[in-house]
Amino acid sequence: MKFFSRQKSFKGGIHPVEYKRLTSNLPIDKLPIPSKIILPLSQHIGAPSIPIVNKKDEVVAGQLLAKQNGPISVPIYSPVAGKVLSIGIEDTVSSFAKECITIQCTENSELNQLPKLDVDNITSTMIRDRVQLAGIVGQGGAAFPTYFKLTPPKDKIIDYVILNGSECEPYLTRDYRLMIERPNDLIIGFKLIMRALNVEKGAIGIEDNKEDAYEILNNLVQDDDSIEIFKLKTKYPQGAEKMLINAVLDREVPPGKLPLDVGVVIQNIGTAISIFEAVYWGIPQISATLTVSGLGIKTPKNLSVPIGTPIIDILDYCGGFTDKAKRVVVGGPMMGITQHNLNAPIMKATSGILVLTEEEINKVEETNCLRCGKCIEVCPVNLTPTKLARFSQLERFADAEENGIFTCMECGTCAYICPANIQLVQWIAFGKNKISLAKKAG
Repeated sequence: MKFFSRQKSFKGGIHPVEYKRLTSNLPIDKLPIPSKIILPLSQHIGAPSIPIVNKKDEVVAGQLLAKQNGPISVPIYSPVAGKVLSIGIEDTVSSFAKECITIQCTENSELNQLPKLDVDNITSTMIRDRVQLAGIVGQGGAAFPTYFKLTPPKDKIIDYVILNGSECEPYLTRDYRLMIERPNDLIIGFKLIMRALNVEKGAIGIEDNKEDAYEILNNLVQDDDSIEIFKLKTKYPQGAEKMLINAVLDREVPPGKLPLDVGVVIQNIGTAISIFEAVYWGIPQISATLTVSGLGIKTPKNLSVPIGTPIIDILDYCGGFTDKAKRVVVGGPMMGITQHNLNAPIMKATSGILVLTEEEINKVEETNCLRCGKCIEVCPVNLTPTKLARFSQLERFADAEENGIFTCMECGTCAYICPANIQLVQWIAFGKNKISLAKKAG
């Protein structure tokens, strides 16, 4: 049996209270079809999809609703049967209002599947084409069109693929449950990714707080020399691309560069499952697996839900709020987005919905910087967060850019560790936004 225990990790990072116990033992449940769904035309990095249906059109499950718009875009399919109520601007979980297709759901019809593939004789081109046709995006957070990542520039030599099984954000357990419940589908999906890239070596990085997932997957590939399972130290943000590459391969991705610049492509657990479903079952990306957790929700769950389901429908299915509920966050607590409209729909890359109490938020008054240096110690990309935040506050944006503000990935480790409770990430994000707007203007 193969064991690759790698406790070496990246510099910095933190280990926040996990709260994964709330859902780690709960199998993935399936949400019933809601009364309506709201499908944003922009659920991914790149150009919004172009609608090809009209108001009052009748649609079936699996029907193409919006086509790809340019090289960095994806198509969108209906997860339900129903009638198009409207095409217009709606709030979304991204905190930005976007153009959406709203569908009144009816009795669910049989799924309209993609054309069947000859999986016994599948080629790399067939895999990439199917991923593109299925509208699959990365489910690790950024929602980058997956087919684009599977088609690197010809001058970039990829020799390794890493599947990210870290799931280092507190509370979230959807990837863990997928590894436990669907390991065979996961490995097949991973091999499809490797074949699409014509790569012979792959690794799955799993934090050591997921011992059973590690053992299950390791047993599956023990006779396969092409895939290695690495046990990694539990530390946030272990799942960030650059950190994961460093932990698994000891390769450093330089500032301003991408994983493909060091010969690596990273994919997420859920993405591999979606690729398996698209290739073997003909299912486009029409659902999202997510964790609903926090001390403010009555019945935490891991769920598979139709894309476009309003947050409130999911929370109601989980029993609704406890008396102590204070805040709803989509995503993990470190990088998630606070929600103000619970009618906003979840999207393809939504990983979780958290209902947090005052105890979990732990909001305390901000004080002056103590010059303690803790934010520097934990920063995984070797920045000085307090300096960058101060430059942004003072609107010294040139100094902020010179000191690497765009290297920051806004992981939140600095804000978490700061004893003065300074909103470091918010100030850094503010500075980035101001610099970007100034560049666009001129």
